[in-house]
Amino acid sequence: MKQEYSLISSAPKPFVKWAGGKRQLLPIITKHVPQKFERYFEPFLGGGAVFFNLAYKRRDTKWLLSDLNSDLVLSYVTIRDRVKELISALESHSTSYFKNQSSYYYKIRESEPKGQIEKVSRLLFLNKTCFNGLYRVNSKGKFNVPLGKYVNPNIVSKENLIAVSEILQSRDISIKCQDFEGALKNATEGDFVYLDPPYHPVSETSNFTSYTNGSFDYGDQERLYAKFKALDKKGVKILLSNSKSEEIIDLFKEFSDNVIEINANRFINSVSQRRTGHTELLIKNY
Repeated sequence: MKQEYSLISSAPKPFVKWAGGKRQLLPIITKHVPQKFERYFEPFLGGGAVFFNLAYKRRDTKWLLSDLNSDLVLSYVTIRDRVKELISALESHSTSYFKNQSSYYYKIRESEPKGQIEKVSRLLFLNKTCFNGLYRVNSKGKFNVPLGKYVNPNIVSKENLIAVSEILQSRDISIKCQDFEGALKNATEGDFVYLDPPYHPVSETSNFTSYTNGSFDYGDQERLYAKFKALDKKGVKILLSNSKSEEIIDLFKEFSDNVIEINANRFINSVSQRRTGHTELLIKNY
């Protein structure tokens, strides 16, 4: 029998630290979420901060979630279906890590596990112990972030993983690995779409799209705008997060009356002085 979600005392938090995560901006973003919608689409799921916050409060909505990172999608499915086994594997990682942090970290970083629990526990372990919690892969799809400088990282996060598992079980949720165009093809009037793509760089040195071994370039931003326009014509309500760059402002100029500028910090930046003072955009069609 599935446990009633009402027993969870607070909203689950993202179980991974993801570049562009939205936890710090939830009070602003949720203020712009429509009050009524039948289905919720989020095709750039990442850490899922917005989804978790909304799903905690709403029982009757259908949630259609997706991401192009197959390892991340597998993590959501594993936490939903096999959370106890995953916690046990993470506890084993934690014990070994604290015996010899550097040696164990690089051993796991170089490993290529095949089993579901092993693959997901590796991703979560590396995310908790790597430099800045940065998920990045190279052109061959290999995770390549160095060891972080943590005194006592919370590798297991047992209570939150259980809370995440319970909400994924107790809601009407679809989780798939697919491109945003495929994920949104059936969105229609009465639905709400939240788009949080890899941000368009505001400078040559700020480009970061290496969540997968592909990239999300300006051509993809144009594809996203075309989908935004098509959904708008169908009566779908859309909220988009992106950088305050000249290219994005120009691309979405038709919707300039519904652009909100917000201040945000970049906790993922390797230079602490560059983590503050950023402005990004919320663009909506309602």
